[in-house]
Amino acid sequence: MNEPGFKLPGKLFVSFLKIGPLTFGGGYSSVALIEREVVDRRHWLSSEDVADLCAVAQTVPGAIGANAATLIGYRMAGVRGAVAALAGMLLPTFAIVLALSMAFLAGRGNPKVEAALTAMRPAVVALIVYAAYKVGRTALVDWITVLIFVAAAAAMLLGQPLVHPLLVLAGGAAAGIAAMRLNKGRIPARRSDEHEIEYMI
Repeated sequence: MNEPGFKLPGKLFVSFLKIGPLTFGGGYSSVALIEREVVDRRHWLSSEDVADLCAVAQTVPGAIGANAATLIGYRMAGVRGAVAALAGMLLPTFAIVLALSMAFLAGRGNPKVEAALTAMRPAVVALIVYAAYKVGRTALVDWITVLIFVAAAAAMLLGQPLVHPLLVLAGGAAAGIAAMRLNKGRIPARRSDEHEIEYMI
């Protein structure tokens, strides 16, 4: 990627400005949109890079969409890129939430409003499932990563509310380090589709 340094923060702002209004369900639904914009459309990063940055974004407080935007912006253009990406992600959301808050207070109890909110929930679930599928393609590459996934999912499903997500992430990191040592320092190669191979070349 050979973007002029002074232009890149502006492009990051515009890209995340388009994603911000479509972020629902706590931000997890934005992962698929971020990957489509950053990987498929802009060719700034690979799917593996986005998966890694989103994993890091989950380890810090805040919405994953805003955290991922900040990390991607910083990776692309330093502090200016981080500020531009975060501003683009948050500005439309702030404006929409402000407008919806006023509209909700005015139309509270309206059956049409309730029906619209109810119908949006399954759509948000579909976006989250799609994001999980896209990340899973680059994360589950061998039996060790599948085993870590199963153990983490079981811990989250069966261990609530005692098991904190941060503990699950820390356990995954520890398991990855242990697996690498057992594998004599080799890190499993991750899948890349044809588009990603062309981009990386």
